[in-house]
Amino acid sequence: MIRSFNRRPQNPSHAQDPSRRKALPHRRASAVAAALMLTALTACSSLNGVVSPATVRTAAARAAGPHSSAPVDCTVAKCVALTFDGGPSAPTPRLLDFLKREKIRATFFLQGKGHTDTYPDTVRRMAAEGHEIANHTWSHEDLTGLAPDAIRAEIEPVQRDIEKATGRAPTLMRPPGGATDDKVSKVMKELGLAQVLWSVTAKDYATTDTALIVRRVLDRTERDGIILLHERYAGTIPAVPAIVRELHDRGYTFVTVSELLSPACPEPGKVYRP
Repeated sequence: MIRSFNRRPQNPSHAQDPSRRKALPHRRASAVAAALMLTALTACSSLNGVVSPATVRTAAARAAGPHSSAPVDCTVAKCVALTFDGGPSAPTPRLLDFLKREKIRATFFLQGKGHTDTYPDTVRRMAAEGHEIANHTWSHEDLTGLAPDAIRAEIEPVQRDIEKATGRAPTLMRPPGGATDDKVSKVMKELGLAQVLWSVTAKDYATTDTALIVRRVLDRTERDGIILLHERYAGTIPAVPAIVRELHDRGYTFVTVSELLSPACPEPGKVYRP
């Protein structure tokens, strides 16, 4: 099961006191560190169908040959996807104004209750301005704790709201908290949805410090990354211009998640994570 890959491994409850840790032989210390790292890297191994955007993109590009109809070729360009969760909300048009000026297309994972049912005009604007629109559930429940019918009830109303507003239902979704498992993947496959996780988070839901949000994103962004932000929190929209400016200076091209995968297409039931 994937819960959240942002959690740090917990320290053992039987940890030694500082003076004894200093006496630990170098070889044993290295082994402990390696074990902790292995645990962190393999914690998600029970979930099937996890793949990186770069892997599927490279395979599809080799199969397709040298010609691609994608607006950006991320096999050549240094791409990163800017994504926003939990909208639309009252502040969202201000973010859209900035993205329009900068000619950046983002991927918005929209929530239902209090959002898609409340701001349909903003959803329409997102689509009209070329942003990618995806599903982030109706009420932000941990899907791994729900029965299949309850999972569908979290997804289907948002699909309907978005299709009603834009004429097109999403093909991507993001499970709240990144919590997913094979049961969730099975339901997503039935509903025609691929799951998208992330590689960079500013944890902007827990701070209003714009400078901290900027620093967290810039410190962790690498090629083919997926950045997770939430425009409804007070510190986030003010942070976006500095993030965009610095990443542009570092040579990054901003793309949607589907563009990051292209020429591969998102496959229902798969989990995409850089």
